[in-house]
Amino acid sequence: MRLRLDLAYDGTDFHGWAAQPRLRTVEGELSAGLTTVLRLPEPARLTVAGRTDAGVHAAGQVVHVDVAPEELERARGHSDRAPEEALATRLRGVLPPDVVVHRVARAPEGFDARFSATSRRYRYLVGDDPARVDPLRRREVVSLRSPLDVDAMHAAAQELLGLRDFAAFCKKREGATTTRTLLRYDWARRDDGLLEATVVADAFCHSMVRALIGALVPVGAGDRGAGFPAEVLTAGARDPRVKVMPAHGLCLVEVSYPADDALAARAHEARARRD
Repeated sequence: MRLRLDLAYDGTDFHGWAAQPRLRTVEGELSAGLTTVLRLPEPARLTVAGRTDAGVHAAGQVVHVDVAPEELERARGHSDRAPEEALATRLRGVLPPDVVVHRVARAPEGFDARFSATSRRYRYLVGDDPARVDPLRRREVVSLRSPLDVDAMHAAAQELLGLRDFAAFCKKREGATTTRTLLRYDWARRDDGLLEATVVADAFCHSMVRALIGALVPVGAGDRGAGFPAEVLTAGARDPRVKVMPAHGLCLVEVSYPADDALAARAHEARARRD
């Protein structure tokens, strides 16, 4: 039986999503919580929609886990609630306060949290007015000392959209493709004065979002021309002029999936390597 878990976390005190020996990770905490509540003989094995880096937050992360029906029933205890609802409640009771499971549901047939996804949406927050820095938001907002031209940044970002090889913005991994479809990259100034970047793609490679942000900040600061990000993309190699921005400004906001009857086909398509 496959379960879908929707969760959020403050990534500040985690060494990223992926479990690592002797390090505190989101996967490690969630797996331990599931193993405890369901009394599993071995640690729960999780599949996640997007493996966030150390310090990156999530408001709409999605995970799936496979359990036996009798294991799920253990979550019910003596209550008359649905076992999925009971599991979500009990997980909220055992997990640390910086991880919250919002919902547990039986996944439709063919669902894969990673490969069935059609897109991931990230948000990045920047404060460019030192006089308006809010210390209460220091864990989610990156503060810069100079004002940025948000219109110039937005216009330059549009030149990066489409199916491209984003090797220039990715930390290369052996055997992994860097071809992605960037569906949306917007910059806007919010009512509270913060700059918000919205980045949506079918998938992202390692450090891609923070590098994309880093390519646009010098445009907004007037240090680079509007064509700089597209120039970096075309070069196809990491550029030392592009700074990978701090992790704490980044949050995974949403993971999108197709209709239930298209989940399996989408997973099959996403597993095919693109070059």
